[in-house]
Amino acid sequence: MAFLCIDGLRARYGKLVVLDDVNFSVEKGEIVSLIGPSGSGKSSLLRALIGLLPIETGEIRLDGETIDYRDKQSVRRLRDRLAIVFQQYNLFQNMDVLRNVTLAPTKVKGWPSEECRRQAIQLLEKVGLGEKLHSYPDQLSGGQQQRVALARALALRPEVLLLDEVTSALDPELVNEVLDSIRILAKDGMTMIIVSHEMGFVREVSSRVVMMAAGRIVEAGTPEEIFDNPKNERARDFVSKILHR
Repeated sequence: MAFLCIDGLRARYGKLVVLDDVNFSVEKGEIVSLIGPSGSGKSSLLRALIGLLPIETGEIRLDGETIDYRDKQSVRRLRDRLAIVFQQYNLFQNMDVLRNVTLAPTKVKGWPSEECRRQAIQLLEKVGLGEKLHSYPDQLSGGQQQRVALARALALRPEVLLLDEVTSALDPELVNEVLDSIRILAKDGMTMIIVSHEMGFVREVSSRVVMMAAGRIVEAGTPEEIFDNPKNERARDFVSKILHR
């Protein structure tokens, strides 16, 4: 059985169906990238996984345990194992970088403060911010703030990291510094589900690519299969457009 299984997932915003019979799985250590046009359900899928979008029907299992999203304890156990990084950094402006990263592990998890501090420093060094420990968010570039957000998510020691268009709010010259940090995590074997429009990066780091449209999965396969020889007409049309930009 796969580490993360998604079976028959359906969800809606009001009357709008945003996920429609979504099925796929993720093995431990895999990097699965979700691609597709805007409004295809990619971000909605991540929000449903983390419990921010109510699920109408379907089932999600993590390491064999079925997640009951109506039960707070079940969701809490899930969020002990999954973490998400959004497009916007959402850092606390009145706290320095180190405090932003250590806050949740110490206050929410109740882990020892000195241990959390050591871990935070290691993570910030890993994402190239070892010299910015005592800087405040407004003293950082957008790329640096997003790397702080990445370190903050990792400080919770997730088994699966969800990345929702983490470079879309950045100026083009800042994108690579965030992608380089994700490349490091990939080499470390972090299990990730990535939503991204950075197709060169998706092709480089992904174990598998899942193409979505209108809330459904239209094709899934290796990066080579999806980008070089897509079988579904909708996938062929999408790939041909993005590769000729």
